[in-house]
Amino acid sequence: MDEKRAQRIAHFVKTLQVKPGSAVDLGEDFDPRDRHGMKKKEGVRALEDGISMLAEYQARLAAQDKYGVLVCIQALDAGGKDGIIRHVMSGVNPQGVHVNSFKVPSAEELDHDYLWRYAKRLPARGDIGIFNRSHYEEVLVVRVHPENLTRQKLPPEALAGNIWKRRYREINDWEHYLTDNGFKVVKLFLNISKEEQRTRFFKRLDLPEKNWKFSAADIRERKHWDEYQHAFSEMLSATSTRWAPWYVIPADRKWFARLSAGAILAHTLIDIDPQYPTVDERARLDLLSAKIDLEAEAPKGAAEDPYAEAHPDEVAPAEDIDSGNEG
Repeated sequence: MDEKRAQRIAHFVKTLQVKPGSAVDLGEDFDPRDRHGMKKKEGVRALEDGISMLAEYQARLAAQDKYGVLVCIQALDAGGKDGIIRHVMSGVNPQGVHVNSFKVPSAEELDHDYLWRYAKRLPARGDIGIFNRSHYEEVLVVRVHPENLTRQKLPPEALAGNIWKRRYREINDWEHYLTDNGFKVVKLFLNISKEEQRTRFFKRLDLPEKNWKFSAADIRERKHWDEYQHAFSEMLSATSTRWAPWYVIPADRKWFARLSAGAILAHTLIDIDPQYPTVDERARLDLLSAKIDLEAEAPKGAAEDPYAEAHPDEVAPAEDIDSGNEG
Protein backbone atom coordinates (compact mmCIF):
# COMPACT_ATOMS: atom_id res chain seq x y z
CA MET A 1 0.00 0.00 0.00
CA ASP A 2 1.38 3.38 -1.05
CA GLU A 3 1.91 5.44 2.11
CA LYS A 4 0.49 8.63 0.59
CA ARG A 5 -2.64 6.81 -0.52
CA ALA A 6 -3.11 5.35 2.95
CA GLN A 7 -2.74 8.82 4.45
CA ARG A 8 -5.33 10.27 2.07
CA ILE A 9 -7.80 7.53 3.00
CA ALA A 10 -7.13 8.07 6.71
CA HIS A 11 -7.66 11.82 6.38
CA PHE A 12 -10.94 11.37 4.51
CA VAL A 13 -12.23 8.77 6.98
CA LYS A 14 -11.39 11.06 9.90
CA THR A 15 -13.81 13.68 8.57
CA LEU A 16 -16.67 11.17 8.87
CA GLN A 17 -15.87 9.97 12.37
CA VAL A 18 -17.87 10.98 15.42
CA LYS A 19 -15.29 12.15 17.92
CA PRO A 20 -15.51 9.93 21.01
CA GLY A 21 -17.06 11.80 23.91
CA SER A 22 -18.65 14.48 21.73
CA ALA A 23 -22.31 15.46 21.95
CA VAL A 24 -24.06 14.94 18.62
CA ASP A 25 -27.03 16.77 17.21
CA LEU A 26 -27.60 14.85 13.99
CA GLY A 27 -29.66 17.56 12.31
CA GLU A 28 -27.16 20.30 13.11
CA ASP A 29 -23.82 18.52 12.86
CA PHE A 30 -24.13 16.42 9.70
CA ASP A 31 -25.38 17.24 6.19
CA PRO A 32 -26.92 14.25 4.36
CA ARG A 33 -26.07 15.84 1.00
CA ASP A 34 -22.42 16.58 1.73
CA ARG A 35 -19.97 15.18 -0.82
CA HIS A 36 -16.77 16.81 0.47
CA GLY A 37 -16.25 18.70 -2.78
CA MET A 38 -16.01 15.49 -4.78
CA LYS A 39 -17.57 14.93 -8.20
CA LYS A 40 -19.53 11.78 -9.01
CA LYS A 41 -17.21 10.64 -11.82
CA GLU A 42 -14.20 10.97 -9.53
CA GLY A 43 -16.00 9.14 -6.71
CA VAL A 44 -17.13 6.22 -8.88
CA ARG A 45 -13.59 5.75 -10.20
CA ALA A 46 -12.17 5.85 -6.67
CA LEU A 47 -14.70 3.24 -5.52
CA GLU A 48 -13.68 0.89 -8.34
CA ASP A 49 -10.04 1.21 -7.30
CA GLY A 50 -11.00 0.68 -3.67
CA ILE A 51 -12.94 -2.52 -4.40
CA SER A 52 -9.86 -4.17 -5.92
CA MET A 53 -7.80 -3.08 -2.92
CA LEU A 54 -10.39 -4.53 -0.53
CA ALA A 55 -10.20 -7.86 -2.35
CA GLU A 56 -6.43 -8.05 -1.77
CA TYR A 57 -6.68 -7.09 1.90
CA GLN A 58 -9.56 -9.51 2.51
CA ALA A 59 -7.52 -12.37 1.04
CA ARG A 60 -4.67 -11.50 3.40
CA LEU A 61 -7.06 -11.22 6.35
CA ALA A 62 -8.40 -14.72 5.64
CA ALA A 63 -4.93 -16.20 5.17
CA GLN A 64 -3.54 -14.67 8.35
CA ASP A 65 -6.56 -15.89 10.36
CA LYS A 66 -5.90 -13.71 13.42
CA TYR A 67 -8.32 -10.80 13.15
CA GLY A 68 -11.99 -10.58 12.31
CA VAL A 69 -13.97 -7.52 11.21
CA LEU A 70 -17.56 -6.74 12.18
CA VAL A 71 -19.28 -4.05 10.10
CA CYS A 72 -22.49 -2.67 11.63
CA ILE A 73 -24.73 -0.68 9.26
CA GLN A 74 -27.58 1.42 10.63
CA ALA A 75 -29.98 3.56 8.65
CA LEU A 76 -33.62 4.43 8.29
CA ASP A 77 -35.68 2.69 5.61
CA ALA A 78 -34.38 3.44 2.09
CA GLY A 79 -31.11 4.65 3.58
CA GLY A 80 -29.05 2.50 1.18
CA LYS A 81 -27.85 -0.36 3.39
CA ASP A 82 -28.36 -3.07 0.75
CA GLY A 83 -26.65 -0.99 -1.92
CA ILE A 84 -23.62 -0.43 0.30
CA ILE A 85 -23.26 -4.17 0.86
CA ARG A 86 -23.83 -5.08 -2.80
CA HIS A 87 -21.45 -2.52 -4.30
CA VAL A 88 -18.66 -2.18 -1.74
CA MET A 89 -18.29 -5.93 -1.23
CA SER A 90 -18.70 -6.84 -4.91
CA GLY A 91 -15.05 -7.75 -5.44
CA VAL A 92 -14.30 -9.79 -2.33
CA ASN A 93 -14.41 -13.56 -1.91
CA PRO A 94 -17.96 -14.40 -0.74
CA GLN A 95 -16.57 -17.27 1.34
CA GLY A 96 -14.96 -14.71 3.65
CA VAL A 97 -17.90 -12.31 3.99
CA HIS A 98 -21.08 -13.11 5.88
CA VAL A 99 -24.13 -10.84 5.92
CA ASN A 100 -26.77 -11.05 8.63
CA SER A 101 -30.02 -9.10 8.66
CA PHE A 102 -31.91 -8.82 11.92
CA LYS A 103 -35.69 -8.79 11.81
CA VAL A 104 -38.28 -9.14 14.59
CA PRO A 105 -36.75 -11.40 17.28
CA SER A 106 -38.00 -14.97 17.50
CA ALA A 107 -39.48 -16.60 20.60
CA GLU A 108 -36.14 -18.31 21.22
CA GLU A 109 -34.25 -15.03 20.93
CA LEU A 110 -36.64 -13.31 23.33
CA ASP A 111 -35.84 -16.00 25.91
CA HIS A 112 -32.21 -14.78 26.02
CA ASP A 113 -30.46 -11.51 26.80
CA TYR A 114 -30.82 -8.84 24.12
CA LEU A 115 -27.25 -9.27 22.78
CA TRP A 116 -27.48 -13.06 22.47
CA ARG A 117 -28.76 -13.24 18.91
CA TYR A 118 -26.08 -10.81 17.71
CA ALA A 119 -23.27 -12.65 19.52
CA LYS A 120 -24.35 -15.87 17.79
CA ARG A 121 -23.61 -14.36 14.39
CA LEU A 122 -20.26 -12.71 15.00
CA PRO A 123 -17.61 -13.32 12.33
CA ALA A 124 -14.82 -15.84 12.82
CA ARG A 125 -11.16 -14.85 12.67
CA GLY A 126 -10.19 -14.16 9.09
CA ASP A 127 -13.75 -13.19 8.12
CA ILE A 128 -15.69 -9.99 7.57
CA GLY A 129 -19.15 -10.06 9.12
CA ILE A 130 -21.80 -7.51 8.15
CA PHE A 131 -24.79 -6.72 10.32
CA ASN A 132 -27.53 -5.19 8.16
CA ARG A 133 -29.07 -3.46 11.16
CA SER A 134 -27.39 -4.56 14.34
CA HIS A 135 -27.45 -4.65 18.13
CA TYR A 136 -28.11 -0.92 17.96
CA GLU A 137 -31.71 -1.71 17.12
CA GLU A 138 -31.97 -2.36 20.88
CA VAL A 139 -31.53 1.37 21.59
CA LEU A 140 -33.28 2.63 18.44
CA VAL A 141 -36.40 0.73 17.38
CA VAL A 142 -36.94 -0.60 20.89
CA ARG A 143 -36.65 2.94 22.24
CA VAL A 144 -39.00 4.50 19.70
CA HIS A 145 -41.45 1.61 20.19
CA PRO A 146 -41.32 0.77 23.93
CA GLU A 147 -43.86 -2.03 23.46
CA ASN A 148 -40.91 -4.02 22.09
CA LEU A 149 -39.23 -3.69 25.46
CA THR A 150 -42.24 -5.34 27.08
CA ARG A 151 -41.81 -8.37 24.82
CA GLN A 152 -38.26 -8.88 26.08
CA LYS A 153 -39.58 -10.33 29.38
CA LEU A 154 -37.26 -8.25 31.52
CA PRO A 155 -37.58 -8.48 35.32
CA PRO A 156 -38.55 -5.28 37.17
CA GLU A 157 -34.99 -4.48 38.29
CA ALA A 158 -33.80 -4.57 34.65
CA LEU A 159 -36.33 -1.86 33.81
CA ALA A 160 -35.41 0.41 36.71
CA GLY A 161 -33.48 3.63 36.21
CA ASN A 162 -32.26 4.85 32.82
CA ILE A 163 -32.34 1.65 30.77
CA TRP A 164 -30.93 3.34 27.64
CA LYS A 165 -27.92 4.74 29.46
CA ARG A 166 -27.29 1.29 30.89
CA ARG A 167 -27.57 -0.34 27.47
CA TYR A 168 -25.12 2.15 25.98
CA ARG A 169 -22.61 1.11 28.66
CA GLU A 170 -23.26 -2.59 28.10
CA ILE A 171 -22.84 -2.25 24.33
CA ASN A 172 -19.63 -0.25 24.74
CA ASP A 173 -18.25 -2.90 27.11
CA TRP A 174 -19.20 -5.71 24.70
CA GLU A 175 -17.52 -3.99 21.76
CA HIS A 176 -14.45 -3.33 23.90
CA TYR A 177 -14.32 -7.03 24.71
CA LEU A 178 -14.52 -7.89 21.00
CA THR A 179 -11.75 -5.48 20.01
CA ASP A 180 -9.54 -6.71 22.87
CA ASN A 181 -9.85 -10.17 21.33
CA GLY A 182 -8.90 -9.15 17.80
CA PHE A 183 -12.30 -8.34 16.30
CA LYS A 184 -12.46 -4.85 14.83
CA VAL A 185 -15.89 -3.19 15.09
CA VAL A 186 -16.73 -0.80 12.24
CA LYS A 187 -19.95 1.20 12.73
CA LEU A 188 -21.55 3.02 9.79
CA PHE A 189 -24.57 5.27 10.13
CA LEU A 190 -26.10 6.21 6.77
CA ASN A 191 -27.52 9.67 7.24
CA ILE A 192 -30.40 10.24 4.81
CA SER A 193 -32.59 13.36 4.69
CA LYS A 194 -36.34 13.20 5.09
CA GLU A 195 -36.92 14.51 1.56
CA GLU A 196 -34.52 12.01 -0.01
CA GLN A 197 -36.26 9.19 1.81
CA ARG A 198 -39.59 10.45 0.44
CA THR A 199 -38.13 10.47 -3.09
CA ARG A 200 -36.86 6.91 -2.74
CA PHE A 201 -40.22 5.74 -1.42
CA PHE A 202 -41.86 7.18 -4.55
CA LYS A 203 -39.37 5.27 -6.70
CA ARG A 204 -40.48 2.06 -5.01
CA LEU A 205 -44.11 2.99 -5.57
CA ASP A 206 -43.80 4.22 -9.16
CA LEU A 207 -41.57 1.50 -10.65
CA PRO A 208 -43.21 -1.94 -10.85
CA GLU A 209 -39.87 -3.72 -10.48
CA LYS A 210 -39.34 -1.84 -7.20
CA ASN A 211 -42.80 -2.46 -5.72
CA TRP A 212 -41.64 -5.50 -3.79
CA LYS A 213 -39.27 -3.32 -1.76
CA PHE A 214 -42.07 -1.13 -0.42
CA SER A 215 -43.92 -1.84 2.80
CA ALA A 216 -46.72 0.09 4.45
CA ALA A 217 -44.65 -0.23 7.63
CA ASP A 218 -42.10 2.13 6.03
CA ILE A 219 -44.69 4.92 6.05
CA ARG A 220 -45.69 4.18 9.63
CA GLU A 221 -42.07 4.39 10.73
CA ARG A 222 -41.61 7.67 8.84
CA LYS A 223 -44.16 9.25 11.17
CA HIS A 224 -41.62 8.75 13.96
CA TRP A 225 -38.89 10.67 12.11
CA ASP A 226 -38.17 13.18 14.90
CA GLU A 227 -38.08 10.45 17.55
CA TYR A 228 -35.56 8.50 15.49
CA GLN A 229 -33.39 11.58 14.96
CA HIS A 230 -33.28 12.08 18.72
CA ALA A 231 -32.49 8.40 19.33
CA PHE A 232 -29.75 8.46 16.67
CA SER A 233 -28.18 11.58 18.18
CA GLU A 234 -28.03 10.08 21.66
CA MET A 235 -26.74 6.75 20.34
CA LEU A 236 -23.92 8.43 18.40
CA SER A 237 -22.99 10.58 21.40
CA ALA A 238 -22.95 7.70 23.88
CA THR A 239 -21.41 4.88 21.83
CA SER A 240 -18.76 6.42 19.59
CA THR A 241 -15.72 5.15 21.47
CA ARG A 242 -11.98 5.11 20.97
CA TRP A 243 -12.08 1.37 20.25
CA ALA A 244 -15.25 1.41 18.12
CA PRO A 245 -16.09 4.88 16.77
CA TRP A 246 -19.14 5.71 14.69
CA TYR A 247 -18.86 7.07 11.16
CA VAL A 248 -21.71 9.23 9.89
CA ILE A 249 -21.95 8.87 6.12
CA PRO A 250 -23.89 11.42 4.05
CA ALA A 251 -26.32 9.10 2.26
CA ASP A 252 -28.44 11.28 -0.04
CA ARG A 253 -25.97 10.63 -2.86
CA LYS A 254 -25.64 6.87 -3.20
CA TRP A 255 -22.29 6.99 -4.99
CA PHE A 256 -20.76 9.07 -2.19
CA ALA A 257 -22.19 6.81 0.52
CA ARG A 258 -20.70 3.75 -1.17
CA LEU A 259 -17.34 5.43 -1.64
CA SER A 260 -17.30 6.48 2.03
CA ALA A 261 -18.18 3.00 3.29
CA GLY A 262 -15.47 1.48 1.11
CA ALA A 263 -12.89 3.97 2.36
CA ILE A 264 -13.75 3.25 6.01
CA LEU A 265 -13.46 -0.50 5.52
CA ALA A 266 -10.21 -0.08 3.59
CA HIS A 267 -8.83 2.11 6.37
CA THR A 268 -9.69 -0.59 8.92
CA LEU A 269 -7.90 -3.29 6.92
CA ILE A 270 -4.90 -1.05 6.24
CA ASP A 271 -4.64 -0.46 9.99
CA ILE A 272 -4.72 -4.23 10.66
CA ASP A 273 -2.21 -4.76 7.82
CA PRO A 274 -2.75 -8.54 7.58
CA GLN A 275 0.07 -10.54 6.03
CA TYR A 276 0.22 -13.87 4.25
CA PRO A 277 1.71 -16.52 6.56
CA THR A 278 5.34 -17.53 6.01
CA VAL A 279 6.48 -21.13 6.21
CA ASP A 280 9.28 -22.49 8.38
CA GLU A 281 12.59 -23.93 7.14
CA ARG A 282 11.35 -27.51 7.01
CA ALA A 283 8.30 -26.52 4.99
CA ARG A 284 10.53 -24.55 2.60
CA LEU A 285 12.64 -27.65 1.98
CA ASP A 286 9.43 -29.58 1.25
CA LEU A 287 8.46 -26.87 -1.25
CA LEU A 288 11.83 -27.12 -2.96
CA SER A 289 11.53 -30.92 -3.15
CA ALA A 290 8.05 -30.66 -4.65
CA LYS A 291 9.32 -28.09 -7.15
CA ILE A 292 12.14 -30.38 -8.28
CA ASP A 293 9.73 -33.32 -8.68
CA LEU A 294 7.29 -31.26 -10.77
CA GLU A 295 10.08 -29.86 -12.95
CA ALA A 296 11.24 -33.42 -13.65
CA GLU A 297 7.76 -34.23 -15.02
CA ALA A 298 7.97 -31.57 -17.75
CA PRO A 299 7.19 -33.05 -21.20
CA LYS A 300 9.84 -32.69 -23.88
CA GLY A 301 9.90 -29.14 -25.18
CA ALA A 302 7.82 -27.77 -22.29
CA ALA A 303 9.12 -25.33 -19.69
CA GLU A 304 10.17 -26.97 -16.45
CA ASP A 305 8.21 -24.27 -14.54
CA PRO A 306 5.63 -22.78 -16.93
CA TYR A 307 4.31 -20.33 -14.35
CA ALA A 308 7.77 -18.93 -13.58
CA GLU A 309 8.44 -18.56 -17.30
CA ALA A 310 5.21 -16.62 -17.80
CA HIS A 311 5.58 -14.52 -14.62
CA PRO A 312 9.31 -14.15 -13.92
CA ASP A 313 8.89 -11.03 -11.75
CA GLU A 314 6.51 -12.77 -9.33
CA VAL A 315 8.41 -15.95 -8.56
CA ALA A 316 11.12 -16.43 -5.94
CA PRO A 317 14.35 -17.98 -7.25
CA ALA A 318 14.92 -21.56 -6.15
CA GLU A 319 17.96 -20.57 -4.07
CA ASP A 320 15.76 -18.20 -2.03
CA ILE A 321 13.41 -21.07 -1.21
CA ASP A 322 16.39 -23.25 -0.37
CA SER A 323 17.96 -20.65 1.91
CA GLY A 324 14.71 -19.64 3.60
CA ASN A 325 14.93 -16.02 2.41
CA GLU A 326 11.90 -14.05 1.27
CA GLY A 327 11.65 -13.87 -2.51
